[in-house]
Amino acid sequence: MNLTLLGINHRTAPVDVREKMNIPEARLAEAVSDLVRREGIREGMILSTCNRVEVTASAADEVDAEPLIRRFLADHHHCDLGNFTQFFYRLRQEEVVKHLFRVASSLDSMIVGEPQILGQLRQAYATARSVGAMNGTLNDVVNQALAVAKRVRRETALGSAAVSVSYAAVELAKKIFGGLQGKTIFIVGAGKMSELAAKHLLRSGASSILVSNRTYDRAQELAAAFHGTAVPFENLFEQMAQADIVISSTGSQEAIITRPQVEKLLSARKNRPIFFVDIAVPRDVDPAVNAVDNVFLYDIDDLGHVVDANKKQREREAVWAEEIIDTEVQRTLKRLASRDVVPTIVALEDRLNRIRAAELERYQGKLAGMSPEQREVVDALTRGMMNKILHGPITELKSGAGEPESATLVKLISKIFGLSD
Repeated sequence: MNLTLLGINHRTAPVDVREKMNIPEARLAEAVSDLVRREGIREGMILSTCNRVEVTASAADEVDAEPLIRRFLADHHHCDLGNFTQFFYRLRQEEVVKHLFRVASSLDSMIVGEPQILGQLRQAYATARSVGAMNGTLNDVVNQALAVAKRVRRETALGSAAVSVSYAAVELAKKIFGGLQGKTIFIVGAGKMSELAAKHLLRSGASSILVSNRTYDRAQELAAAFHGTAVPFENLFEQMAQADIVISSTGSQEAIITRPQVEKLLSARKNRPIFFVDIAVPRDVDPAVNAVDNVFLYDIDDLGHVVDANKKQREREAVWAEEIIDTEVQRTLKRLASRDVVPTIVALEDRLNRIRAAELERYQGKLAGMSPEQREVVDALTRGMMNKILHGPITELKSGAGEPESATLVKLISKIFGLSD
């Protein structure tokens, strides 16, 4: 095994550097093909997202892949990589295995537990396989990383708790309504936070969206992005009765949604519940609204408390996830190391089999008068002797696989039994 990973991520490099090193999805297959065509590189994979660019390679024994990867990146981006050296991290062997397991499991993400990275890694893996860049050790490691990520998701609650304000709004709405299918969203003010919350709500099953903003053109623009309907700001309350969920984030210095207005809304809705998410500072919705029956109001602080609690929960789950990964890393390394000694074991068995066959051939004349049953006894006798001789070296090779002295043991056994010839 000779694995090397060279990369940058959100912790080591600012966004302008990550942008320069980014490899677009459309060019990924071409880039991976270029990487593995370089002498000494056997396998390769490139993971390129907004938060990280990582090049992983499996190289021939005794080959230092890092300079080859650096040269590849410099050639691909037509730049002097020396200007960016400070931003890169380099991992080798066991470090690569553990890092890929942690990345796949979202323990290395900006938001721990976010689900997108697993899909991005799976796509990077599929692209590398499609161009023949995965066919050995690295293929096995990445495939196992995907399996470990599934185990982490299955056995921990790492990704189950919302850790952004917009996600928290969605989770609260789900709890209130028991599901979002068929619900209508009304966005008041076309800010970024409102837009993100609306995206999450629509993905969770909400059926339609209304958008109102003081600048009507902006309302139309955002409504078009969501295939929704723009509402003139002066008609705000005429249309709000249709909404099950209202997300408000304007720049108003005073409340634009008051208790009397909401009481009228409830009457028009025949007291069907309505959910307000007030992301504005100063607040858009008068806190007195919360006293109205069937009205659920959450402001930025309420959502923040949910996020903080969920972050603590994810931190607790991350501890268990790290333990799972440590166990899986050791299992994987043991399996890979065992595979590394297989050629020596095969060569050893072949060597003794050839010696046994040659000796039987040499004494063929003296065995000519033996019956078939007697020949079987001789064959079983010599095979049993050979297996007993093999037992010790093979046991040592298997039990020592992955240990620091494994390479020395392989060389010693190879020398004693003349396997190098």
